[in-house]
Amino acid sequence: MLKRLKLSHLVAGAIAVLVGYTSSVAIIFQAIEAVGATQAQANSWLVALGLGMGLTSLGLSLWFRMPILTAWSTPGAALLAIGLKDVPIDQAIGAFVFCGALLTLTGLTGWFERLSKLIPDTLANALLAGILFQFGLSAFAALNDDTALVALMGACFLAGRLWFPRYTIPVVLLIGCLWAGVSGSFGDMQQLNLSLSLPEPVLPSFSLPVLIGVGLPLYIVTMCSQNMPGVVALRAAGYQPPVSASLTVTGLTSLLLAPFGGYAFNLAAITAAICAGPEADDDPKTRFLASATAGVLYCCVGLGGATVISLFLIAPKALVATIAGLALLSTIGNSLSHALSDSQNREAALITFMTTVSGISFFGIGAAFWALVIGLIVNQLLTTRPTNHPTTTASQTR
Repeated sequence: MLKRLKLSHLVAGAIAVLVGYTSSVAIIFQAIEAVGATQAQANSWLVALGLGMGLTSLGLSLWFRMPILTAWSTPGAALLAIGLKDVPIDQAIGAFVFCGALLTLTGLTGWFERLSKLIPDTLANALLAGILFQFGLSAFAALNDDTALVALMGACFLAGRLWFPRYTIPVVLLIGCLWAGVSGSFGDMQQLNLSLSLPEPVLPSFSLPVLIGVGLPLYIVTMCSQNMPGVVALRAAGYQPPVSASLTVTGLTSLLLAPFGGYAFNLAAITAAICAGPEADDDPKTRFLASATAGVLYCCVGLGGATVISLFLIAPKALVATIAGLALLSTIGNSLSHALSDSQNREAALITFMTTVSGISFFGIGAAFWALVIGLIVNQLLTTRPTNHPTTTASQTR
C-alpha cells in the first residue's frame, strides 16, 4: 500500500486537515467557553476531536478503499456555543452521549442510506457545487487581504496547470508558505502553546430538558447539515459510500468519546471533496490514500493538542483560503457540469445550487438541507408535468 502512496495524496490530506481546523476551530473554542470547561477539559476536547476524526477516517478509508473522511459537526458546534450557556458540563456531556446513541441507531437501522439513494445525481452535484462555491470564491476574495501572496499563488497555479499538472497544488502550497514566511505574514510565533494535552473524562448526567433542548437538535443538525452533504460529496465524486456502516462507526465513536468532549462526528463534505477529487489522484481507486493520510494527520493533531492547533491559527488566512479554493476548483467545475448536463433536471439543479449558495437557515438547520428539500420538490414537479403542456420559455415569448 505504501508503494502506491504519492505526493499528491500527502498534500491533499494535509490541505484537508488544514481546512478542517482553520475553518471552524474557533467555533469549537466558543462552545468550550460556553460550557465553562476548565483548561484541562478544553484540551481534552481537542484531543478527543482530533483522535475521533483521525481514527474513523483512517479506518473507514482503508476498510472500504474509498476517500471517506469524517469531521466534527461544525453546525453542531455553533449550536452548542449558543445552547450550552448556563448548562453544567456533566449535563452537556449527557447530551453528547444521547446524540451519539441516536447517530449509532441511525446507522444500524439503515433508513438514512435508503433515503440518500432517492436523491438524483444532478441534484447531488448541484448541492456539492453550492457547498464548495464559497471556498472557491474565498480564494479570489483573498486578493483584498494579501494581493501579492494570492496573485503569486494564482500565477503558480496557472503555470502548474500548463507544465506540471500533477504537482500543481503541492507547488502552490510550497510557494505560498515560502512567500508568507519571507513577507512576515505568519502570526506571532509567541502564541504557540507547547503544553501537552491529555484526555480528561467527565461523568455524564442526564437532564430531560437538556437532552431535548441540546442533544436532539445536535443530532438533527448533524444529520441534515453534515451527513447528508457528506454522502452527496462522495456520490458526486463517483463513489457509492457505505452510508449505514459509516454512520454506525461515527455514531459509536461519538458515543465513546463524548465523556472526553467528542460531542459529534459525521461524514465530511468539503474536506472529503479535497481527497476525492482529481487533484488528489488521477486514479479514483487510490484516492483513499489521501483520506487515510488525513486520518493519520488528524491523529497527530489530536495528540499534539493545543500546540498543533495554535500553528493552524497563526497561518495567514489568505494562504488557507487560496489553497483551499484552488484545490477545489476542479471539483466545483465538474460538479456544476454534471449538475447542468441533463436539460430535464437543469432547473431543479440550478435552484438547488443557488439555494445552497444563499446560506439560508431555518430552525437552526443550514442551507444544504433546505436546498435539497426545495430541489427535490421542484424536480418532482417539473419531471411529472404533463408533456402536452410544455413550459413556455422567455425566448419563445419574444
